[in-house]
Amino acid sequence: MAEPVELRSVQGPQGAVARADVVAYGAVLALGVVLFWLSGSYPSRMPVWAPWDFSATTYLATALALLWFGRGLALTPEAERPAAWRIAAFLAGLVLTYAVLQTRFEYWSQHMFFLNRAQHVVMHHMGPLLIALGWPGGTIKRGSPAWVQKAMEHRAVAAALRIVQQPLIAAFLFVGSFYFWLIPAVHFRAMLDPRLYALMNWTMVGDGILFWALVLDPRPMPPARVSFLVRAVLAIGVMFPQIVLGAFITFAHHDLYPYYDLCGRLFPSIGALDDQRIGGVVMWIPPAMMSIIALLLVLNALRRHEDTIKETDEDAASLAALASRWTGR
Repeated sequence: MAEPVELRSVQGPQGAVARADVVAYGAVLALGVVLFWLSGSYPSRMPVWAPWDFSATTYLATALALLWFGRGLALTPEAERPAAWRIAAFLAGLVLTYAVLQTRFEYWSQHMFFLNRAQHVVMHHMGPLLIALGWPGGTIKRGSPAWVQKAMEHRAVAAALRIVQQPLIAAFLFVGSFYFWLIPAVHFRAMLDPRLYALMNWTMVGDGILFWALVLDPRPMPPARVSFLVRAVLAIGVMFPQIVLGAFITFAHHDLYPYYDLCGRLFPSIGALDDQRIGGVVMWIPPAMMSIIALLLVLNALRRHEDTIKETDEDAASLAALASRWTGR
């Protein structure tokens, strides 16, 4: 009779975890269905923080990242858990990115150029920078299903990351995506085509996370892909092309983006050129500030690494001195 009792004791925790997973995934699915129905049936009654145009992919990406991160934290030993400030940074970045994509702000950003630029600054700079600062990859991977972990470890995924996170390629993609979607003809088409609009948003968020994860990697090289010096150069280097683009749009003398007049501006008192000038400043100053902040974070990571090496050397010297006293050498 002892064997069944022992079997139950082994299977019990596993069964409890399985039941908790079913409840968690069921809650994510149920909430998504409710939000989809409400945003489709009663869009005008939805509160400001709720999605006015529900996106299943954005919702699932956010909800699953949050679920797997929380599950990963629970599975991580206390001594190995990320610091509280990293957890807060990740959550803040996730919330900010979701807020500009799945709240009433999404509607506002489609009717004012400067709000659209604020949306893209959050999607491409602020949100991804905070997510990368949280360094959540290992925690999310630990809390994800086995098939997701295998997919993340696949050779094709690793090869693709090595390519897109080569320093020059990473900088080109980061700046290039920002430029590409602001080509007037491209921007006009993307704002009218739902598929292109979704692609634009996904490329901005995805490329932002890949770039800032490369720059804000807290580890030395190796295992980090590039040195602290290269990370500092990347953080500052991408600032100047964006300043140039922001200045060009700010001082343009004609309306570059007629889409917003066509669809109607949220604030009619703000004309096309004023809207454009404010949008140019939004593209000019906040991204430059993000680059400066990133540089300071890289320098701080370098300082911490050098302090660790110094402490290790001091410990080694202390052990050598102790050994010499014991051996008399």
